[in-house]
Amino acid sequence: MIDLENLCEKVQQIARKAGSCLAEEQKKFDRARVEEKGAHNYVSYVDKESERYLVEKLSALLPEAGFIAEEGSGSLADEAYCWLIDPLDGTSNYIHDMAPYAVSIALRNKEELLLGVVYEISRDECFYAWKGSKAYLNGREIHVSTVSLLDKAFIALGFPYDSDRYRPMALRLIDKLYGFAGGTRLLGSAASEICYIACGRFEARIEAYLGPWDVAAAGLILMQAGGRLTDFAGGDTWPEAKQVLASNGVLHDTILKLIKG
Repeated sequence: MIDLENLCEKVQQIARKAGSCLAEEQKKFDRARVEEKGAHNYVSYVDKESERYLVEKLSALLPEAGFIAEEGSGSLADEAYCWLIDPLDGTSNYIHDMAPYAVSIALRNKEELLLGVVYEISRDECFYAWKGSKAYLNGREIHVSTVSLLDKAFIALGFPYDSDRYRPMALRLIDKLYGFAGGTRLLGSAASEICYIACGRFEARIEAYLGPWDVAAAGLILMQAGGRLTDFAGGDTWPEAKQVLASNGVLHDTILKLIKG
């Protein structure tokens, strides 16, 4: 039996160390060493170095666990446990010296998520939770907001790299939210923004065509903070990250109706 609280504390330390290294490297970051994985989808040498560090340290913590990581470490495996890691969520923000950007680490078994840690580097904010716990930010318990009206809601959107497939949805959301929601934002870091729902800064976030490493840790944190996640049909496939609606729960059904048109 894994002591999830103790393990989560150690994972926080690893995430903070990785984040500290990213913050130091940002001061002398070389944009000439940025690669383009796809249209406007970037990866840098710091993503890869951060991932190597995380794999090394997490492997030492739980040798029996496999990995699914954004930059290619590991794959869907038969291990009883699996780490889902994004070594730098918000790479485009990072390379342009814009906040937010984060380190995201989740652990799951074959049935469910067990712990999640998201370290948002620019604000020095570590969000975390484990199965059965409350949700926390730098040691302080956090909760979703109670905002129930769309015209009071602060909603984050994500526009994925697959613009051709997502354009109809993006245009629908702009049409339904612009001028009707209390405010909309595009910040560029799914893990950070879902955690911002968990602590009451946002009421919802909507995006599709993500990777499971983008949403696993933040999703668990949000659920432990009282929030809700589904796909765009209201189903429970959100961990696959093909469609993710994250909310404070109160506004969830209202936004589902907007998404469905």
